Amino acid sequence: MSTPVSVTEPVVKPDQVFLPPAVHREVVALLSEGENVLASFEVDLDAQLRFAQGRVVLCEHQLLARAPGEARWQAWPLYPTLRLQHFDHAGVATLELIDDQGRLAAWRYTLAQNLVALRLIDQFEERIEILRSGHAPAHNSDEICLTCKAPLPPGEDECPICTRELYTPPSTWTLFRLWRFAKPYQGQLLAGFLLMMGATAATLVSPYLYMPLMDEVLIPFQNGQHIEPAKVALYLGALLGAAIVSWGLGWAKTYILALASERISADLRTTTYEHLLQLSLEYFGGKRTGDLMARIGSESDRISVFLSLHALDFITDVLMITMTAVILFSINPWLALVTLLPLPVIAWMIHMVRDRLRTGFEKIDRVWGEVTNVLADTIPGIRVVKAFAQERREATRFREANRHNLAVNDKLNRTWSLFSPTVTLLTEIGLLVVWAFGVWQVSRGDITVGVLTAFLAYIGRFYARLDSMSRIVSVTQKAAAGAKRIFDILDHVSSVPEPVKPVPMPRVEGNIQLRDIGFRYGNRSVIRGLSLDIRPGEMIGLVGHSGSGKSTLVNLICRFYDVSEGAIFVDGVDIRSVPVADFRRNIGLVLQEPFLFFGTIAENIAYGKPDASREEIIAAARAAHAHEFILRLPQGYDSIVGERGQGLSGGERQRVSIARALLIDPRILIMDEATSAVDTETEKEIQRALDNLVQGRTTIAIAHRLSTLRKADRLVVMDRGVIVEVGNHDELMAAEGAYWRLYQAQLRNADTAQLLEEQG
Repeated sequence: MSTPVSVTEPVVKPDQVFLPPAVHREVVALLSEGENVLASFEVDLDAQLRFAQGRVVLCEHQLLARAPGEARWQAWPLYPTLRLQHFDHAGVATLELIDDQGRLAAWRYTLAQNLVALRLIDQFEERIEILRSGHAPAHNSDEICLTCKAPLPPGEDECPICTRELYTPPSTWTLFRLWRFAKPYQGQLLAGFLLMMGATAATLVSPYLYMPLMDEVLIPFQNGQHIEPAKVALYLGALLGAAIVSWGLGWAKTYILALASERISADLRTTTYEHLLQLSLEYFGGKRTGDLMARIGSESDRISVFLSLHALDFITDVLMITMTAVILFSINPWLALVTLLPLPVIAWMIHMVRDRLRTGFEKIDRVWGEVTNVLADTIPGIRVVKAFAQERREATRFREANRHNLAVNDKLNRTWSLFSPTVTLLTEIGLLVVWAFGVWQVSRGDITVGVLTAFLAYIGRFYARLDSMSRIVSVTQKAAAGAKRIFDILDHVSSVPEPVKPVPMPRVEGNIQLRDIGFRYGNRSVIRGLSLDIRPGEMIGLVGHSGSGKSTLVNLICRFYDVSEGAIFVDGVDIRSVPVADFRRNIGLVLQEPFLFFGTIAENIAYGKPDASREEIIAAARAAHAHEFILRLPQGYDSIVGERGQGLSGGERQRVSIARALLIDPRILIMDEATSAVDTETEKEIQRALDNLVQGRTTIAIAHRLSTLRKADRLVVMDRGVIVEVGNHDELMAAEGAYWRLYQAQLRNADTAQLLEEQG
C-alpha cells in the first residue's frame, strides 16, 4: 500500500523518506486521509542504553513514535507550542518532545542516527512554523544536499543539517601564523622590502619632474621663448634614470621574493605532510583523500602566490599611497583633499565585503574538496567501477559535485563582480573631480599647468594603487582560507602521542603482556577488561566472529590506537613510554589486502629497509617463495609494479608483502587474515612462505580459515571484546565450546560448498 498523496504540496518529497515495509504498513494505518510522511529515523537505544529498534515518524499533522522493544505506537498531534529539543553527550543523543506543560516523551539513539534525526527536527520546526504563521516557508525542491539529500533552503548552497557542527570561519589573522615558516628567510624578505621601497621611491620621481618640464620648458616655448637643450636633456635624462632604477630594483625585488616565497611554500608543504604522517589512524578515518591532497597541494600553491606577488604588493601599494599623499599635500593641500574624497567610501566597501569574501573562499575550498574526493575515490577504484558498469553513475557524481562547485563560485562572483567595478568607478569619478577642481584653480591663477600635470600624474598612480589594494582583498581572503585549512591539519594533535620522557627500547625479545585493557570507538565498547600473556617466540591465533575485536586488538598492540583502559607491555616496558617509530620497527605486518607502492619489485620489498643490498632483497624473496615468479617478470626485480600492485596477482602481491616483512627481521609478527583472499593452491604457497616468516618470532595471527591456525601454540577465542577461551586446537575441540562451534560451522560450510560444486 503506497503513502497517500496530499492535496497540498508536501514540505519534503515523499520519495525522500524511507520506511521499512513492515513499519510502512503500520504507519499508513495511523495516517489521516491525504496525510503524508515527511521524515523518519530509527531510534536504536532503549531507556537503559541497550541496543534495540524503535522509530520516530513525522507526518503532516502528527508525530508518531514506537519505543524500542515495544509494538505499540504513540501519537501526538502537532500544535504551535510543541517543541523538539536535541542534545548529545559522550556519543549518545537525546531527543525530547516538550510543550508548555513539560516533557511529553524522550528518545535516545547513537550518533550514527544523528544526521537523519536533525533532518526530522528541521522538518518538524517548519511544520510548527506553518501552524504558527499559517504559511509554509518557500523551498526550491530542485536543490538538494549531495550528502543527506535534504532540500536546501532558498538562496543557500550549503546544507544547514550537514554543517550544523561547530565551525570556525577563517580569519585574516591566520596569515600572520605563516611567520613561523617565513622567519628562516627574514634576511631575504628584508632585502626584498628595502628593494621594494627603493623601487617605489624611484617611480615617484618622474611625476615630480613633470612640473619643471611643463613650467620651464614647454609653456615658455609656447609663449615664444627659446628652448634650452641642456635643460631638456637634464630632465629627460633624469626621467630615463628614474625608470631604469625603478626597473632594476623591481626586478631584483621580484626575484628575491619569488625565491623566498617558494621556499616558504615548500617548507609549509613538507611540514604539513610530515605532521600528517605523524597523526593516528583515527584522524584519517574521518578524512577524504582528495581533500587532504587539495590542502597540501593547491592551498600551499595559493599561499606561495600570495607571498611572492601580492603580500608585498599590498605593502607597496600602502607605501605608494602614503608617499603620494605626502607629496600631494606638499604641492597643494586643497587639491590633495579633493583627491582623497573617494577613500572613505572605498574603505567602507572593503570592510563590508571582506567577511563575505573570506567565508565564501573557504566554502569554495571545501566544495572543491568534494570534486577532488570523487576523483580520489573513482580513479583508484576504476576496476570496480568498470566491473559493475557504473561509469555513468560516477560521471553523474562528478557532474553534481562540479555543479555544486560552480554554484558556490557563481554566488561569490556576484559579490566580487559588483565590488571591483564599483571601486574603479569611484576612482574615475575622483579623477574627474580633481580635473574640475584643478582647472578652476588654474583659471584663478592659484596653481600652474605644470603643477596640475604633476598632480594628475601622481593621482593616476594613487588611484591605480587604490584599485590594486581593493583587488588584493580577494587574494588575501583566498590565502587566509587556504592557510586556515592547512593549519587545521597542523593544529590537530595525534591521539597516539609521543612520550614526554621516552624510554629507550632495547632489543625486543617478544614478551607481550596485556593488562585489563579496554578500548572504545566513540560510545561503543570494543575491548573490555582483556588480559593476556604472550611468551617470546610463541604463535598465537586470534579467532572469533566478525566484530569480536580481533583486528582492534592487533591495532592496539601495534599502537595504531592507544588503549582507553589498562596497559600493554612488551618485555616489561609500557609501549606508551617508547617512541612510536622505535617500537614499530620491531613489528612486521602482513595484511589481508597487501598494499604495494608504484615502483620496482625491489623497492617494494626494501620499503622497510631502504638501504638493503640486492642480496638481502633476494634472500627475503626466496624465503617468501617469491623469487621464482619475480624472475619470470620482464625485468625481474627491476620490474615496475603499478599503483596498488596492479599487474600482479593477489597471491604474488601477498608474497611480496611477506618478503617486505621478512627483510626487516621483526621480533613481533602480526598477520591479519593473510591468506583469506586467495585460492587454495595460492594459499599453500603463501603458507609455506609464512612458515619461514614465523620462525623464532612472537606471532599473532588472525585467520579466516581456522584450519590454517593448527600450528599455533595457543588459540585465543574472542567474543564481543573479551576472551572466552584459550588453548590449543585439540584442547578447544575437546571442550566443545565457542571454538568447537566455530569449527563445526566452517566444516558445514565447506561441505555445502563442495556438494554444490559436485552438483554443478
